[in-house]
Amino acid sequence: MMPEEKVLCIKRAHLPPQWTEEKSIVRLDSQKFYGICAQAGYHWMDRGGVEQDPSFKQIIPYILVQTTAGDQTAVYRRKGSEQRLHDLWSAGIGGHVNQKDITKRADGFADIVKTGMMRELDEEFLKRPENLAPVFWGTINEEKTDVGSVHLGAVFKIAAENMSGFVPGSELVDFKWADTVSLSALNMELWSGLALELLSR
Repeated sequence: MMPEEKVLCIKRAHLPPQWTEEKSIVRLDSQKFYGICAQAGYHWMDRGGVEQDPSFKQIIPYILVQTTAGDQTAVYRRKGSEQRLHDLWSAGIGGHVNQKDITKRADGFADIVKTGMMRELDEEFLKRPENLAPVFWGTINEEKTDVGSVHLGAVFKIAAENMSGFVPGSELVDFKWADTVSLSALNMELWSGLALELLSR
């Protein structure tokens, strides 16, 4: 039997209260984010158990891909392992950080999150421009859904001069570029709306 996946978590009580409100959109720089999380202390928890335990927040890098001007946003339809999000449109690419994202003994919280984020991008895209680095924007949170109550989003943005160079893998179903102003017409997952609001600030 495969061992249970252990995912990166922080106790909710150790996070700033404004990060875990019912609807929370917090703009902050990466150094402050990583510092606060490292000071709060992080844990490796069995994913199956922590998915039902809102006393922990699973840290999820959530990457949006937009044109430099922000007028076009990459979106896709959810079909992955998270059944609760199926068939919703998403603007965020990302997933859990797990123990295989520790590449060396000296890795700290920031190193682990960045490694997990880049792994997710490599898994989701067959090809992408290697010179475009994700830039951290802030955190998002919602407590209205079962998914939201146990996850905290760390939002990053990749800004591309043009839309060429991105080749989606099989998980990014119906991947396309859409006018950012028209995304409200799609049936979007709640986190995507929060992340887009964060980027517009």
